[in-house]
Amino acid sequence: MADDSDEAEPRPRAVAGLPYARILVKVSGEALMGPEPFGLHPPTVARIARDLVAARALGCEVAVVVGGGNILRGARVAGEDLDRATADHMGMLATVMNGLALEAAIEAAGAPSRTLSAIPMPTVCEPYARQPAMRHLRRGRILVLTGGTGNPYFTTDTGAVLRAAELDCDAVLKATNVDGVYTADPKLDPAATRYERITHDQALAYDLKVMDAAAFALAREAALPIIVFSIREPGAIASAARGQGKVTTVSP
Repeated sequence: MADDSDEAEPRPRAVAGLPYARILVKVSGEALMGPEPFGLHPPTVARIARDLVAARALGCEVAVVVGGGNILRGARVAGEDLDRATADHMGMLATVMNGLALEAAIEAAGAPSRTLSAIPMPTVCEPYARQPAMRHLRRGRILVLTGGTGNPYFTTDTGAVLRAAELDCDAVLKATNVDGVYTADPKLDPAATRYERITHDQALAYDLKVMDAAAFALAREAALPIIVFSIREPGAIASAARGQGKVTTVSP
């Protein structure tokens, strides 16, 4: 096991030729389903893990926030017999299950990884705390951050931007099923056009649905760029980390 002492050698932050030395990738639970209607699709999980390892191989320090919508989405199941706070906590637990699967796939792909949870469950994974998380990043481990913010009523998109700000990341890479942010849903409107670049203020004013308003507002306050790209193609994460590929950049 790698040395966890404070004397361990930190990795350098500056990486020649890379626009973002430390990135946080937001992967939805739905992305882990692949062609399945529910749960995990192991080949898809393995492909995403290999792509995260490829981004690390470029020299990036990599953190991942994973959603839980492939198992349970709190806002969707909350209702008369199940209050929203309880439902959201159930959804947070779903993200931990996804995180453990992704951690195992990353390790199988040849990179060290750690799952951290905002909801403490030390017999399963490490509890999230900023300083240990920073040390893991500096030592080259791919962080898998689960449990959302640890609080109900916040989406994992907001949790991703929060963790990126806390961990001094250079950008949030938002993996979606489409290759950027469009003026309308391209599946429903063939006339929809893709933005190359847009500001946080415009994203909020246009009520763009790629992330919730709280996530955009927090990214604006932290001056964090959000790179929106499609995760469907192998190599997409590494390509976005290099500043290449078909993306939309949401920036100050």
